[in-house]
Amino acid sequence: MHEFIKWTAAEAVARLKSGEVSPLELIDAAEARIAETNPKINAMVTLCFDRARAHARRLMAQKRTDIPGAFLHGLPIAVKDNTDVEGVRCTSGSRVHEHRIAPASDPVVRRLEAHGAIVIGKTNLPEFAAGGNTFNDVFGATRNPWDTRMSASGSSGGSAAALAAGQAWLATGNDFGGSIRTPAAFCSVSGLRPSPGMVARIQKQPFNPLSVEGPMARTVGDVALMFDAEAGFDARDPLSPRAPLPSFAQAAARAQKPLRVAVSADLGIAPVVDREIRAALDAVAKKLAADGVEVEYVHPDLADAGKHFLTLRGAVYIARVAPLLKQYREVLKPEVVENAEFGLALQLTDVVAAEIAQGEIIRRAAAFFEQYDALICPATLCPPFNVDWRYPQSWDGVAFDGYMGWLVLTCALTMTACPVMAMPGGFTQGGLPIGLQVVGKPRGEEALFAHSAYLEQMLGFSRRTPLDPH
Repeated sequence: MHEFIKWTAAEAVARLKSGEVSPLELIDAAEARIAETNPKINAMVTLCFDRARAHARRLMAQKRTDIPGAFLHGLPIAVKDNTDVEGVRCTSGSRVHEHRIAPASDPVVRRLEAHGAIVIGKTNLPEFAAGGNTFNDVFGATRNPWDTRMSASGSSGGSAAALAAGQAWLATGNDFGGSIRTPAAFCSVSGLRPSPGMVARIQKQPFNPLSVEGPMARTVGDVALMFDAEAGFDARDPLSPRAPLPSFAQAAARAQKPLRVAVSADLGIAPVVDREIRAALDAVAKKLAADGVEVEYVHPDLADAGKHFLTLRGAVYIARVAPLLKQYREVLKPEVVENAEFGLALQLTDVVAAEIAQGEIIRRAAAFFEQYDALICPATLCPPFNVDWRYPQSWDGVAFDGYMGWLVLTCALTMTACPVMAMPGGFTQGGLPIGLQVVGKPRGEEALFAHSAYLEQMLGFSRRTPLDPH
């Protein structure tokens, strides 16, 4: 493994800024690492090194080393394959778009490139980002670097696996029902589901608060570094923040112990949680208490969150997928068809009731966080499962309701609109990663980064990646 690969993104950017290393050298290192590891995990599915090197040469000619703030100085990054990069293939993991070349870059890519990032390739995902296991008919399955027999989860599974294996220093993700958080958990990396609008999106339903763009990396500090480059105002997204934002990287650098933390293994809604995950969460709670943090086993009322999430998700799929049913039904995976048909069968009164209910959930969560600095819970109710499963149908003898049933711990928190950090929380006896969700106050990303950095330092798990897939 090349020494460059072991650097954090922050370390790599510092060396790029000082001139100790060039963007071209980091691109070469990433290309070699991808060639070495990708046959084992299938995380990167489309590479664009010619484009990356041309971009690097333009940056180097500008000699932009004195720019303050969130400038990445030529750091190579990976982009999820449902996010357009101009001139690069973008399939969304579907045969519908198997040969599509993106005519222009997505706003988040344009923003990252304007802040000095260099795109080196696209990462795998389930078809149309539907589901918690990364496989599709275009590229096949992505495997977990910690155990290549296991799933990397989804939908940002390619991004998480690429980070864990050291193929890139940063990667984009997007999160609806847990698509950043569950892959981060399965691959022992970190990722932020930000508050809606913090990273501007251009989509068919611009006011939808469920689906967000977010950063993924191997450390909390690196997630913050990327978030500084991603977050900000865009007039085309009415949810995006106009006010000057704080430096989230500086917040992460000032790791801060929370005063009062809520802990919950099941949020009062999970039908089952694996015993090793419960034990890992208890171990975290004990460490916090031993360090003087007030810990209470409690959670907000999320009893109706899962049901209303599915309704709102179904409505979103009317716009995303339903127009494709007539022409492409035979090539779409069954779960995508099921999502769209579920949405089409909804009554308007169902959707309105779910929107009203989400407003109540958001208000209950806001009231809850008047008492607590953060809520810590598992990111998944089971550890990484066999990559050949489409999804877990049950765990420990308890059956799940549908293919989204095992994702209830992330789906419910989506409904709160609170920012959520996913981060490493331990390992099973068999060496498989366990991930945590750290939920912050509404629009509380700055404090969330500081608290998550404290927790990361206390636990020390992030130092175990990248790793050689095995």
